[in-house]
Amino acid sequence: MENAPAIEVRSVSKSFGHVDALRDVSLRAPRAAVTCLLGDNGAGKSTLIKLLSGVFRPDAGEILVDGVEVRFRSPRQALDAGVSTVFQDLAMIPLMSIVRNFFLGRELTKRRAGLPLVDWRHAEHVTREALAGMGISLRDPSQPVGTLSGGERQSLAIARALHFGASVLILDEPTSALGVREAANALGHVRAVRDRGIAVVLITHNVSHAYAVGDHFVVLDRGRVKAELSRDQVTSDELQDLMAGGHELERLLTADS
Repeated sequence: MENAPAIEVRSVSKSFGHVDALRDVSLRAPRAAVTCLLGDNGAGKSTLIKLLSGVFRPDAGEILVDGVEVRFRSPRQALDAGVSTVFQDLAMIPLMSIVRNFFLGRELTKRRAGLPLVDWRHAEHVTREALAGMGISLRDPSQPVGTLSGGERQSLAIARALHFGASVLILDEPTSALGVREAANALGHVRAVRDRGIAVVLITHNVSHAYAVGDHFVVLDRGRVKAELSRDQVTSDELQDLMAGGHELERLLTADS
């Protein structure tokens, strides 16, 4: 649907027993923009991205892709709709080769004597090209993925999502386990993905990283939307206060002085 967000949730709720993980949450992620989902531990960020990625189904509310309501029953259905999620564990097998991880579950095949065989030579070429586009020059695509740095593995996961046609890229805490330089590189990749016209949903508790690349900000607090702001409506300090209760902390510090 023309002018519709790439992905949108409307009044979504999700409970686990008597615990309301999400209550009446709405979010819009337009194309060619980075929408940052912020919140402290227990805010509901993980539950929301599992709804978007097809791991969970909402108890109430709607999820729309390109303006059309979808009902994902599995992560595969979300992937087929162009919604790709890079979780913190990156869904990789450290002892398996880079190329095998890149095509895991989507292997390239060719037929020989009527039998389907994996075309590893072509797969290695595609992997090299995809990673070169992320600024990584591979020594050997057959080396174990565990030999890559954390930042390189993050780049591999993003390159894999883009290669398989992601129109929405959801990144779950992509910089949480990275050093300063690798975090900066990862944020550079986020900008590059946005500049390709792809909708990025960035989940993080690091306000500095969010503000460095974010166009829109949604702050969750105990399963509800506390604030939804565009970049020109909020400063980094104000965003930090919204997320972490900066005013309460300031009062405590003032009381001790």
